[in-house]
Amino acid sequence: MWRGRWRSAGSALVRVVLVWAVSTLTMLVLAGALPDFRLQSGDGDSITRIGLTAAWGAGAFGLLSALVWPVLVRALLLVPALVLGLLVFFLNGSLLLIALGLTPAGRGEVAPETAVVVAAVMSAVASATSTALAVRDDEAYRRRLYRLADRRRRRQRPPGAPARGEAAPGLVVLQLDGVGHAVLRHAVDRELMPTVAGWLDGGHRLAPWRTDWSSQTGASQLGILHGSTFDVPAFRWYEKDTGEVVVCNRPTSAAELQRRAVARTGDGGLLTLDGASRGNLFSGGADQLALVLSVSARRGRANRSRAGYFAYFSDSANAVRTAVSFVAEAGREVGQSLRARRRGEEPRVARGGLYPVIRAFATVVERDVVVAAVIGDMLAGRSAVYADLVAYDEVAHHSGPRGRDTDQVLARLDRSLALIARVAEHAPRPYRIVLLSDHGQSPGETFLGRYGLTLKDLVRAGCGLAVPRRAGRTRSGAEARAAFLAALHRPVEEGEEAHPGSGPDPVVLASGNLGLISFPDLPGRAGRAWIERKHPALLPTLANHPGIGFLLVDGEVLGPAGAVARLDVPGEAEELLARFGPGAAAAVRRTDGFPHVADIMVNSAYDPGTGAVHAFEEQIGSHGGLGGEQGQPFLMWPAELSDPAADLVGAEAVHGVLRSWLREADGPQVPLKNPRPEHTAVGTFPSAEGPVRDEVR
Repeated sequence: MWRGRWRSAGSALVRVVLVWAVSTLTMLVLAGALPDFRLQSGDGDSITRIGLTAAWGAGAFGLLSALVWPVLVRALLLVPALVLGLLVFFLNGSLLLIALGLTPAGRGEVAPETAVVVAAVMSAVASATSTALAVRDDEAYRRRLYRLADRRRRRQRPPGAPARGEAAPGLVVLQLDGVGHAVLRHAVDRELMPTVAGWLDGGHRLAPWRTDWSSQTGASQLGILHGSTFDVPAFRWYEKDTGEVVVCNRPTSAAELQRRAVARTGDGGLLTLDGASRGNLFSGGADQLALVLSVSARRGRANRSRAGYFAYFSDSANAVRTAVSFVAEAGREVGQSLRARRRGEEPRVARGGLYPVIRAFATVVERDVVVAAVIGDMLAGRSAVYADLVAYDEVAHHSGPRGRDTDQVLARLDRSLALIARVAEHAPRPYRIVLLSDHGQSPGETFLGRYGLTLKDLVRAGCGLAVPRRAGRTRSGAEARAAFLAALHRPVEEGEEAHPGSGPDPVVLASGNLGLISFPDLPGRAGRAWIERKHPALLPTLANHPGIGFLLVDGEVLGPAGAVARLDVPGEAEELLARFGPGAAAAVRRTDGFPHVADIMVNSAYDPGTGAVHAFEEQIGSHGGLGGEQGQPFLMWPAELSDPAADLVGAEAVHGVLRSWLREADGPQVPLKNPRPEHTAVGTFPSAEGPVRDEVR
C-alpha cells in the first residue's frame, strides 16, 4: 500500500516538474520573441540568471493560477458568463504581472497588453502538457479519477449509503438536440461518430420515436422531464387571457410552463431523487442545476444554475482553452458563411450580426460546461443525470441539417461522448448511458425566401390590412440564443413582442414551419364562421397558397382547393393529412383540444419526395410542425435496459420509458403518481412508502 502511495506521489511530482520546465521554456521563447517582455535587468544578465528568472516567474504564475484563480472565479460568479469568459485573458494577464513582480530584483517586466498574450500562451501550453502526460500515464489518470470519486462520495454520501461497488447503476441521459433518427444513422454509417457506432456494435439499441405536432425542444423536453406536453401548442403562442406571448426559451415562460406541468402531473419531475439537470430548458425537479433556463431568471444565490460556470471556469487552463476555442469557432463560422456565399449555395439565410458569437457559445461554451458538469455528476455518484447538448441544432438551423458544417459538429459531439464514457468507467457506481433527441430537423428554403413575403404579410393581405413594401425577417427562436442572452443577464423577447396588446390587428407568430394566428380583440377561440364574416378573404388566401399545407380552425382542417375535414368525423382528417405521415391527424386532433390553441394554426407545405418544408422563421433547417424528419427523433439505450414499446408516440411516452428504467436500477427512483391526484397538493409526491414532501423547483 505504501509503495503504491509513494509511486503515485513520485509520478505526480514528476508531472509537476515537467509542466514547470515546459512553462519555463515557453516563457523564455516568448521573452525572446516579444519586444515588450524581458527577463533580465537593464544591465543584462547571464543566460543562467535569465533561465532562473524564467523558472521563478513560471513557478509563481502556476502557483497563483492554482491558488488564486478559483477564488477570483467564485468572486465573479454573478458576472454574466460570457463576460467572465472574456475576462479570462485579462485576469490571467494580471496574475502574470503579479508573478513577474515577485522575481528577484524585479528582473521580469512586461507591458500589460503583452501580459495578456503571454499568460494565454503559457496556460494553453501548460494545459496541453499536463493533458498529454495524463494520457500517456493511463494508470495515473485512473488513480486520479478514483481519488476524485472517493473524495466526493465521502463528502456527499449520507450515513448508511452503500459503499463503492454496492451502489445501484445510475442513469445518464444525453440529449443530442435536433439530431433526427435518420441523421444519426447517416453519421454512424459515414464513421463521423465512432463512439456511437461502438456502442451500437456493443449492444446498444436504437429506435425512432414520434413527436407531437409541436416538434420542438420546449414541448419535447417538458414532456420528457416533467411528463406533460399539455397546452404547449408551439414554440411560441399568444394567450388571450393574459395578453402575453409565451416563448419556450424565455426564462419566465419556461418557469411558468414547468409550474403548470408540475401542477398537472402532481410530481416534481424525472430527476427529483438525487438528480442533476444540465443545460436544459427545465429542471426536471433536480436539486443539482447548471445552465437551466427555467431558473436563470432568478437573481443572486437563488440562481443555482450558474454554479456550473464556477465548477468549470475555476480551472484557469479550462477557461483559457474554452476562450481560445470560442474565438476559433466564431472564426470558423465566418469562414463557412463566406464560403457558402461565394459558392452561391442555396438555400441560404443571413449568418451575420451576433450569430457567429451565438454559435460559438452553443458549440463551445455550453458544450464544455455541460460536459464538465456531467463528468462531475458521475464522479459524485448521482443517480440520474439529464443533459442537453445543443450544438448540432444551432448549426443546422443556419447551415442545413446535413452538410460539412453539421458533420464537423457531430464529430466533435462524439468526442464529448467518448470523454463521458471514459470517465464513467471510473465512477463510483456503474452508469447506463442513454442517448436521445427531442426532435429532428427538416430542410427547405424559408417561406420568405421562396415566396418573397412573410406569413405575417400574407395574413395582413388576407385581412385587407396594409402590407409593408419590404418584407421583414422573422427572427429565429433557437434555444442557443436564449441561453446566450441568459448568460448575459439579458431578457428574451420582452417588451412589445411579449405583450402585443389588444386591437383589431391579428397576432402572427412563427415556430419553425408552424404558424399561429390569433385575434386579440375576440375573447375565446374564433370559429370559422366568425373569421369568414370578419375577414372573408383570409382563409381562402391562406389555404390556397402553395407554401401552406393545411390550416386548423376550430375543429376543422382546411386544405387547398376548398378541401375540408372535420376532426370529429372518423377518417376525414386522416385522408387529408396522409402526406404528412402516420399519426398526423391524431397530433392535430390532440392540439385542437388545448386551451391556448391559436385561432388559426398554419402548417407549411411539405414535399414527401425531398422532405422539404418552408420555415416561417429564418431557418433552412427547421422544426416545430409536421412534415419530414423534424418529427422523427431517436432513442438509444443499452441492452441491459428493458425495450420500450415498438411505436413510441409523444414525449410523455418517452418520459414513461425513462421512469421505468430508473425503477429498474433499484426499486422506484422517482415519486410514484397518486392514484387520486385531486387529493395531492402541488409539491407532495406519493411514493411506495407514503407521501414525501419535496420542493417544487
